[in-house]
Amino acid sequence: MTLKPVFMAADSGDEGDAGVAVQTRTRTKRPPLYKVMLLNDDYTPMEFVVHILERFFGMTHAESFEIMLTVHKKGVAVVGVFSHEIAETKVTQVMDFARRHQHPLQCTMEKE
Repeated sequence: MTLKPVFMAADSGDEGDAGVAVQTRTRTKRPPLYKVMLLNDDYTPMEFVVHILERFFGMTHAESFEIMLTVHKKGVAVVGVFSHEIAETKVTQVMDFARRHQHPLQCTMEKE
């Protein structure tokens, strides 16, 4: 939180009084968060999805396997919630890595 001094003109006719300093508080809003999601397809191997989750999202093998099964069964799973810049970077990393390995895996983000 930042305190900003606000100077107000004196209401009285005193020439020696230049103004009164009043401190106000400015509230900063938290940046919006974005969900990063993996979408199921019929071609990307399950092991590749597990590898993506471990490599780019820092999950353990057990966590990655569980989320991979959620993606497989439900068609989509949230794999993390991040600020806009980080979410965008994660999506780009996953999509680039999948393309380099010739997999059609889709990764998207949406505002929480």
